[in-house]
Order: sequence, then C-alpha cells, then structure tokens
Amino acid sequence: MLNELVYNFAVWLDDTPWSTLLHESYYMYNWVESTHVLTLMVSLGMLFIIDLRMLGYALPEVPASKIAERLNVPMLVGFSAMFITGILLFYAVPVRSSQSVWFRIKMVLLVVCAVNAFLFHKRLNESVSTWDTEARAPGRIRMGAALSLGFWSIVVMCGRFIAYDWFDCQYDQSALVEFLAGCVDGQVRF
Repeated sequence: MLNELVYNFAVWLDDTPWSTLLHESYYMYNWVESTHVLTLMVSLGMLFIIDLRMLGYALPEVPASKIAERLNVPMLVGFSAMFITGILLFYAVPVRSSQSVWFRIKMVLLVVCAVNAFLFHKRLNESVSTWDTEARAPGRIRMGAALSLGFWSIVVMCGRFIAYDWFDCQYDQSALVEFLAGCVDGQVRF
C-alpha cells in the first residue's frame, strides 16, 4: 500500500515538465549534482571537525564552544544548500530514486542523523560550561559524536550507491530486496 503510494507520487512527479527538463538538461543536472557533492563536503567537513573535537581527536586545546560557534554557520549553510540540491536530484529522477534500496536507507538514516543532531546539541548546550576546555567531552556527548560520524559516513556511501542498479526493481530480486526497494508488481518505469 505505502509502496504504491510512493510509486504513484514518483510517477506523477516524473511526468511534470520541470522534472523532465531537469533530468534531460545537458548542464543543469550536472550543476545540481556537483553543488550537492560540494556542499556535502563543506557541511560534513565542519560537522566532522566538531565531532572529532568532542571525541578528543582534533583541536583539543580549543574550547568546544568556540569550535561549535564558529563552524555552525558554514555547516548550516552547507546543509541548506545540500538539502535543496538533494530535493532537486530526487525531483529529476523520482521513480528510480524512490525504488532504490540505497535511497531508502539514506532517507531513514537522514532522519536518524537529525534526531541524533537534536539530542547532541541539546546535551552539548546543557553541559558545555562544565567541560568546555577539557580535551574530551563527557561520555554521552562523545557517543553522539561517534554515532554522527558513523551515520553520516553510511549516508554518504548510500548516496554514492544510488547511482548503481544492483538492487533496482527492473531486475529479479529476492522478496526482501523487493520489499526494501519498494518494488510494485508489474510497474517498473525507468
């Protein structure tokens, strides 16, 4: 039921003129994809520095609050541009994207990353005054930083795997892969 709704929505999006125009554009799709990757590097680069500082591996002599304060703005600008270009990439190829195991894993992990980021910042703001100049953050914050590094690394790998069709619905797949990819019987459209 849910897979059919997602599929029908993707087909509707795919049939819009702007989706076709973006996908078939000689330059625009490449510009959007390149911007997505470049802003990914900026935003995740900033995030990884913050996470590595919390773990005690980067810049231990700099107060954690100073690093977070200085890197939050460029990180959020990068995330905003990355989010917008990600939506455009989905809009350009909605059917194939929505029926990709990698895309679905990436979307679930993005929600997990958002929840982790919310909890991380909440804990950081509540306790930073007690440990700001120490080389390592307290255990709960280090755990959030480690989870952030792990989840975002997997998000990047899944994003890269979306380009490959190992588990696309156009091929015979196991029932598990068909379920995870959201394959709808008899409705393959690429």
